[in-house]
Order: sequence, then structure tokens, then C-alpha cells
Amino acid sequence: MKKIISLILVISLLLSCSNESIEDSTNLTQESNQKLLSVEKVNDYIATELKENGDLDWTKVPALVLWSAAIHSNGVITIGYGNEDENFSENRSPELIDAKANILDVVNSIEQSTKSNTVQYDDDILNFIEVKVSKLETIIALQKTDKVRYIEPSYSSFLPNDQERNFGCATEGRIVNPEDYRIITPNAWLPWSFDVHNIPAAWEFSTGRNITVGVVDSGISQTQKFLGEDFNDGFSNGRTVEQYGTFDGSVYDDCGHGTAMSAAIASPRNDDAMPVGVAYNSNLVVYRGTGDVLLEGSKERKAVSKAIRELGDRSDVKIISMSIGWVWTVRNIKDAVKYAYSKDKMIIAAGGTSTQFTNWYAVIFPASMKETVAVTGIKENGKRCFVCHDGKKIDFTVAMERDAANNRTLPVLGFSSDVRNVVGGSSIATATTAGIAALVWATNPNMTREQVLDKMQKAGEYYPNRSNKYGYGKINVLKAVQ
Repeated sequence: MKKIISLILVISLLLSCSNESIEDSTNLTQESNQKLLSVEKVNDYIATELKENGDLDWTKVPALVLWSAAIHSNGVITIGYGNEDENFSENRSPELIDAKANILDVVNSIEQSTKSNTVQYDDDILNFIEVKVSKLETIIALQKTDKVRYIEPSYSSFLPNDQERNFGCATEGRIVNPEDYRIITPNAWLPWSFDVHNIPAAWEFSTGRNITVGVVDSGISQTQKFLGEDFNDGFSNGRTVEQYGTFDGSVYDDCGHGTAMSAAIASPRNDDAMPVGVAYNSNLVVYRGTGDVLLEGSKERKAVSKAIRELGDRSDVKIISMSIGWVWTVRNIKDAVKYAYSKDKMIIAAGGTSTQFTNWYAVIFPASMKETVAVTGIKENGKRCFVCHDGKKIDFTVAMERDAANNRTLPVLGFSSDVRNVVGGSSIATATTAGIAALVWATNPNMTREQVLDKMQKAGEYYPNRSNKYGYGKINVLKAVQ
């Protein structure tokens, strides 16, 4: 995804801190006169965990570190309750109801507050609540409380330039190199990588008709008519596009990332000299669940989990595309992914994009989950793209970067109807794969998720083997739809 996990640049500073400073933050957890840790020391701890373990598990974090992170996040924490495998419950048992009540009793008794003042959010399907705390004693007590699956702060101070939240955003038009597309009937632009994956030949068998793809991202631009009133245009017809918002009260994209991803999946094949989408006759259900590509704070995390859950409840949605992520596991989103997976959705997620840490940081969340299909980008020569992550958890790759230049990636519709954009990274690779899955599924809409995935795997360049870095590799889409 373009610029996603550019936030990892900050780790270069954090990891350069002395071991002594990290040890100091650990020793503070043992002092009788405990004090709030600084943002720098919380970041030291997080950076060390990421470097050594590849993830951050807040259930194993010392109370002082967790409390300090919470205080630096306006005191907001998310508490998952129930047994370890009770990520969601459509009909809550008396035991679950009692578990939540007990947790609130613990919080209220120590914080000397009431439920109405404490509870910030209570999900009616996923087994988590969001509360506000102020005291270290509350964290210590919750860590000892029965049926607490996790406690997580909505910590986002790990990012540099804390006031800027525009990672992956681009609303301006971009010039497309004329060698990076070719004209096809009725006067549409075919992105160069479609030929690499044999997509035009696959269109003889499938164009994605009757398949609905859900997208959780920054929404669709209000000024992009080809993903709005002109979604049915040219060779694209008889399909629908729907827009919803769970973030900031709007359905419309003001970032540009969600518009680009939706375009890569399903922009129309028409005569307006615009880039066509992979599954140009598929339906779209697009959620504005984020402001950009990073799942960095409480507001976005709740919005994304709700969007995934609502897409999971829709019987017409078969695929959920997520070109967004975060550097460590976010448990309420993990709960939502497990919920949607239980509803037989194929959840396709971006493996990660950054500039300096692709040599040691593998696959980001939620692509790191076994319930998701993890995708990354490669150059046309098969090597890793300049900023893309790889690793054992990657399932597929998409050719999205020309050998000649790192900035020559894939053309898509722009933020406005009269411009085009060029997008790279694991973001565009993920959206492309979601479109490919729609093409395969449309050949027989009665197939199960596992049957569709099996066809995609068998059409992979490395099948029946699996690469340690690239999974099954590039998909030959013609082979997959046949």
C-alpha cells in the first residue's frame, strides 16, 4: 500500500536508543513509587517488541507500560472479554453478560465512576467494550480479572509528526507514462500489469458479474463519477455501487486512497480513455472506515471493525478488500475479521509497504492473520517492489512496478472524474487481487471461499510449491477462471 507503514521510519530512531533506556523503562515497573512513562520510553518498549517478536501483544505488556500508553491516548482502552475463542457472539450467554458486568464493576469501583461516565463504546456483536481509565490500579486489577481476553490502549504516539494523518493519501492527478497502458475497446486504458497476469484473456470467461466486493478504506471521492452515477457505462452494466461511512460521519473520501483501490477493482470499461478495473462488471460496497491507510487510533479502529462486521452480515458480499493496516495486531479488528471469516467471506489484506524496514519487518496486521489472504507487490521482473514487504505469510503477489522506475506503477481513476492516478505498493496489489478473486468467483457464484482460493492457488506461478517470501506468487488469471 502506498506509504503504509511509512510510520516505521520512526523505528530507526527508537531502535537507536540505548539498551540502558529500555532497561530503565522496565525497571520502572518494579519501583514502589511508580510514575508515568514518557512517550519516548513507551516507544522504546514497543520498538523492542516489534524487533524481537515481530508483533506487540498487549496482554504481555507490564501494567505500567500499558497504563502509560493509555494515559498518552486520553485514557481510552479497549477490553475484550469472554474465553479466548469468544471473539464475537450474536446471542450472548449469561456467562458473557456476567463477564462484562464484572469488568465494569472493577473499573467503576477503582475509578469511582459510573457506567455512563466510563463506557465509551459497547459493541453489540464483537465481545469488546471501550472504557476510559485514569489509574494504574485499574490496569493492574483488570490484568487479574477473570475472562479478560485483552486490554489495549488506543495508542498512536508511535507515529512521527503526530499532527499529520495523511499516509497514503493523494488527491491530485498524475501523469501516466504512455508505455504503462494500452488502448482496448471501446477506448479504455488497460494497465500494463493486466497482461502480465493474463487478465484480458480471462475476460473472455468472466468480468466479475453478480459478484459483490466490499472495500474498507477511506471511501470514494464525491467527484469521481465513474465510481458513482456513471458506474454503469460502456461495457460495464447491470451492477451497483453502494457507499457507507463508519468514520467521521461521512461516506466520501477526502484522502484519495479508497477511491484508487475501488477503481483498481471495478472501474468501468468505457470509451472515456480511463483505466479499467480488473472486475469491471462486479458490484461494490465501499466503506469509509479510515481517514488514511493507518489503523492508528480508537476512532479508526472502531470504525474499521464495525465496517468489517457489517460487510460480514451481508449475504451478497463475498470478498472484503483491505489495503490498510497497522504495525501490530489490533484485537477489536481481529475480532471483526474472525467474525467476517465465520460468515464465509474471503478477506484480502495488504502485506505492507515501507521504505527502510522491508528487510526485517515482514507482514503487517491484518494480513498477518491466518484468516486473511495476504498480498504484496513485485516488479515486472519478479523481484520485490521497492517498498513492499514480503515473508512467509504472503499468499500472492501482483506485478505493479516497472523495472525501469520505482514510480511507474499502476494507472487507475483519479480523485476527480477528469484525472488519472498512479498507485503502487501492496495496496494496489491487494485491490488487484480482490478483483481477480471476483473474476474467479463469477465463473460459478455457488463456489465456496475455499474452492475459489484453491483455483487461485493452483494458478499461482509457484504451485504446487510455496515461496517463503511470495506464497504462490503471481496468479495466471486465465488459468484460474478456466
